[in-house]
Amino acid sequence: MNPFKLIGQMSSNLRRLLVSDILVRSCEQIPYAFVVVWCMKTIEAPVTALQFGVLTSIEMATAVLVHIPVAYVADRSAKKPFVATTFAFFTLFPLVLLHCRSFEWLVAAFFLRGLKEFGEPTRKALIMELAPDQCKAGMFGLYYLIRDAFVSVAAVGGAFLWQISPEVNFLAAFGFGVLGTMGYLWYGRETGRGLKDRF
Repeated sequence: MNPFKLIGQMSSNLRRLLVSDILVRSCEQIPYAFVVVWCMKTIEAPVTALQFGVLTSIEMATAVLVHIPVAYVADRSAKKPFVATTFAFFTLFPLVLLHCRSFEWLVAAFFLRGLKEFGEPTRKALIMELAPDQCKAGMFGLYYLIRDAFVSVAAVGGAFLWQISPEVNFLAAFGFGVLGTMGYLWYGRETGRGLKDRF
């Protein structure tokens, strides 16, 4: 029940994952509220409300289609490559979106956005593997409490960046994603099935 005691039981590997996850999720949240504004108001050929609904459907359908097969494969191999790939998709979306100026290009961008779910089941499984056996549920909750507290600040910061310019907002988001992804590639570790020494 005491989150401060739980923090002391968080392993170094889980802390590394948490820091990377905070940076990558900040990449998502900085432009999150402004994606619809960009698509329907800002670009040279704005989309209609119906077209934006289609884009969202493309994103969701892509996410659903990748969940099960990727989770199946990830259970039989190392988890780090799947998590890192997910982080890379998060990172690329704001950069790709910045260069989209029509519905056709936005279709590709939202397909990419749907691929961010590529390694999400794997990342959640990794959190549970890295959590102590005696407090897995508590550690899972603490992980999300810390992550979302930091990411909510990034979401507010995104509003100030948007007021400077959409380009600043998207590029700042991309920068956070690069830091999180590269940090995880360099420092991230995993456990389970004898793979921890390989990654």
